[in-house]
Amino acid sequence: MLRIAIQSKGRLNEESLALLSDIGISVDDSKRKFLSKAPNFPIEVLYMRDDDIPQVVSSGTSALGIVGLNEVEEKGLPVNIVKKLGFGTCRVSLAIPKGEEYNGPEFFNGKRIATSYPNILKKYLKANNINAEIEIITGSVEIAPAAGIADAICDLVSSGGTLVSNGLKEVESIVYSEAVLIANPSLTADQQETLNEMLFRLDSAIVSRGKKYLLMNIPQSKMDEAIKILPAMRSPTVMPLAAEGWCSMHSVVDEDDLWDKIRQLKNIGAEGILVLNVDKIIP
Repeated sequence: MLRIAIQSKGRLNEESLALLSDIGISVDDSKRKFLSKAPNFPIEVLYMRDDDIPQVVSSGTSALGIVGLNEVEEKGLPVNIVKKLGFGTCRVSLAIPKGEEYNGPEFFNGKRIATSYPNILKKYLKANNINAEIEIITGSVEIAPAAGIADAICDLVSSGGTLVSNGLKEVESIVYSEAVLIANPSLTADQQETLNEMLFRLDSAIVSRGKKYLLMNIPQSKMDEAIKILPAMRSPTVMPLAAEGWCSMHSVVDEDDLWDKIRQLKNIGAEGILVLNVDKIIP
């Protein structure tokens, strides 16, 4: 049985459970439980605070964890970053009152900086030869300047709306973060085998994100042009139609490019274009 630690509540909890479900691992997400077993996969889920996850994975209490890269960087514990998962994107940034003039990192010399990420901040200050005082706050860091606790803050930023509402502006990004799958460095052979199966499924789920499946009818005389428009993952699938001079073409495209591709295909004579969702792509 492989144990994986995930955040007990919040956005990363919801997205982690959704990812597990997407790869065929269903777990009871009851808020009254702290440990849930999957009935269809040899795994159990441990619900924890996000800042405790690197520690329980490093100690071996949990073999795996899904947590923000920012927490991994802050704790600095020996864990392996197995895979970046592409959700929960944010950054650890420095912010100052919006009325202050910012002239570069040297601004922070002699300043007090409030943060709940002291280790990340210390590394940044040392790398930039900045002498500043660090005020460690575990609560609402963004209120520190207004409360007279600090001159600036170093905190997690997603949209930046919280900074604006507290009269602050972001001036430096220190660490770019997203959810990552981490593992204890000393997995057993059985644990590694289960992890490998998870990774196989994760690759399929992640590759399929933002993809659409296109089917269309197109004149055979336009095939070369169509293939240039739709290179697909290896090459498009082409099948002859009963109607002479026509064929059916199938391909997978990025959703961001979908409408531009459709316009180009229509311009060279494509008809009956179908757009389908992609559930899984096995690399």
